[in-house]
Amino acid sequence: MGLPFAKKDKISVAWVTFACSEDSSILFLELLNQHFFEWIKKLEFRHCRMLKEKGNSLDDIDVAFIEGAIATEEDAKKAKMIRENAKLVVSVGACACTGMPSAQRNVFDEKTKEEIRLVIERFGHMEKVHPIKDIIKVDYEVPGCPMDEKIFLETLERCFKEFGVK
Repeated sequence: MGLPFAKKDKISVAWVTFACSEDSSILFLELLNQHFFEWIKKLEFRHCRMLKEKGNSLDDIDVAFIEGAIATEEDAKKAKMIRENAKLVVSVGACACTGMPSAQRNVFDEKTKEEIRLVIERFGHMEKVHPIKDIIKVDYEVPGCPMDEKIFLETLERCFKEFGVK
């Protein structure tokens, strides 16, 4: 059986963060330190604001890792654009996979919703917070807050295999 995607020496990746605490980003940086000499041969960072200030691009991505929940229409629009430009999308962390804890406000009582209405309107937030899969198709999920390290490494390995990266 052939590979689902054209074989590559490196996969182009994006790490994008929406509404969350960014604890999975911190864990990812720790993992990058541990696996640097292995991953430098296998990963090309197209978009990763925590690694590079300039030159980030969301064009022609093999794997997009998305951390955080979708709270604004702008976030939803950006997530859809990422989906159009990425062959695989991986939701990373609890906010991306379930919307929680950011989505706690979805179940607030009417009194509490009214108390936060000014903040919601001021920052252009949607009525509800959504996990990534509510907005776009997600290929893999890495749950946890921060992300489950073992599942992330297994998922990354699956991505390498899908592109024939050794």
